Amino acid sequence: MTAPDAASEIPAAAPSPGAAKPAPTWRESMAVYLQPRVLVVLFLGFSSGLPLALSGSTLQIWMRELGVDLGTIGLFALVGTPYTLKFLWAPLVDALHVPLLTRAFGRRRGWLVFAQLLLIGAILLLALTDPAHAPFMVALAALLVAAMSATQDIVVDAFRVESLPESEQAAGMAAYVAAYRIGMLVSTAGALVVVSAFETSGLSRPSSWMWGYVAMAGLVLIGTITALAATEPAQSQQAEAAMGADTALTRVMHAAAGAFVEFLGRRDALTALAFVVLFKFTDAFSGTMTAPFVIDLGFSKVDYAAIVKGVGLAATLAGGFAGGFVARRYSLATSLWIGGVVQAMANLSFSWLAIVGVNQWALALAISAENFTSAVGTVIFVAYLSALCQNPLHTATQYALLTALAAVGRTYLSSGAGYVAKATGWPLFFVICVLVAIPSLVLLAWLQRRGHFDQLGPVKV
Repeated sequence: MTAPDAASEIPAAAPSPGAAKPAPTWRESMAVYLQPRVLVVLFLGFSSGLPLALSGSTLQIWMRELGVDLGTIGLFALVGTPYTLKFLWAPLVDALHVPLLTRAFGRRRGWLVFAQLLLIGAILLLALTDPAHAPFMVALAALLVAAMSATQDIVVDAFRVESLPESEQAAGMAAYVAAYRIGMLVSTAGALVVVSAFETSGLSRPSSWMWGYVAMAGLVLIGTITALAATEPAQSQQAEAAMGADTALTRVMHAAAGAFVEFLGRRDALTALAFVVLFKFTDAFSGTMTAPFVIDLGFSKVDYAAIVKGVGLAATLAGGFAGGFVARRYSLATSLWIGGVVQAMANLSFSWLAIVGVNQWALALAISAENFTSAVGTVIFVAYLSALCQNPLHTATQYALLTALAAVGRTYLSSGAGYVAKATGWPLFFVICVLVAIPSLVLLAWLQRRGHFDQLGPVKV
């Protein structure tokens, strides 16, 4: 059976054309968020957002408190490599079974439980490491956390797309993103509060950090319980039936080859991929050093938790709504211009903060500006990524590829940010963060001139 033949047995996920439906009432619009399928996606979003900071900003603060060099901390951005390469094993997640778990829970839920159990183990391993004396072991454990987290993201993305009907996709995505942010808040501000509480109770700093990470590992069980309580998506069951006669190797080859060949056959595909890599680079370059910057400036962990993550979350949610308004009001190309410019210029607020010094109000203003504009850019960028995944037969693998490429800026291109900050000082460093946005804007102008966005058609956000 050829790949097109196997795929043809799976119902397409694209919406069918038809007459325009009347706009839903306010009550109907709110009620969709209480649908069981949307609530499942919400809790899975929390589970997806939780681990990212544990191998990122929270780990950076742990290392900085124990006296690890800024350059070394910057290099730890490389542990995010699995987020960049996850498209390589996304076809495995689509095609292969997990022994016992797939039979017991189904194709998607079996992988969800498997990834989450391994994620818990990786976080516990990281909790037992010593950043000051064994940085290699810390890097290895953090790499495992990132790998299991990236695998969980692959499965959750596929589960969300396959389990929600068209009428609930927007609500499901909104719930997922909000819960994802809350998960990140818990693993940053929440983790710091827990660590501070352990220190106040008399535990040593290393022991406090260890138990803080143990607590974060326990919270992953929220996602595991959700996966066990959910039902296997009908589309996943149909896909399993369609590919049932194929061998495991054939399944993997069909899933991988179809996605890559279809995408790379498009006009200006490589330029579009370069734009995907660079659009959020300005955020990634500054974001890699935000936590060390705040601590170096003289703010406490409580300040960081309350302002950077507390006030920042409110600004992020507001920016998400603003980004949605922009994307609905303007064309995709115009929206990307707006998002790209404002998220770059917001870095100047950190340059101003570096000059002002320790001032909670100044920190709140700078963080609000950065998080608000970053969220505007992110919502518009996600709309663009979604528009690129036009073939419902390859959505999961293509989306994994695009989000992995988007992580290149955060992982590889940002790994030298610590050395740049050491060489230039904080005020000039954040000016440089503005300038690194220029290549993405040049690519945006090129794609717009080539008619790239006209080929994508109208984008529904």
